[in-house]
Amino acid sequence: MDSRLLAQARAEIFKALGHPTRLILVEALAERPRCVGELTDLTPWKQATTSRHLDVLLRAGVVRRRKEGAKMIYELALPCLLRAMPCVNEALLRRASSQAKLLE
Repeated sequence: MDSRLLAQARAEIFKALGHPTRLILVEALAERPRCVGELTDLTPWKQATTSRHLDVLLRAGVVRRRKEGAKMIYELALPCLLRAMPCVNEALLRRASSQAKLLE
């Protein structure tokens, strides 16, 4: 794959992860598959808004869904994304430490 196309494809995934609500949804789905209603309970948003966030993640290939009776069940399609979280957390700690030193 052309490096620019690969960069564009990667950017679409990172863009899908670029909202706090979507990160909450991804972390919840890392625990287990869940229906939309259950995911909505984890956010301050209404079900329609949660569904829109899930749709962004679905189009990016981060989650997948299946129908179980009347419910739509979502599951994490890329669990490997979670391995990046410790790195992000470390970056946040370093940033907080740097900011604290500036205040001293």
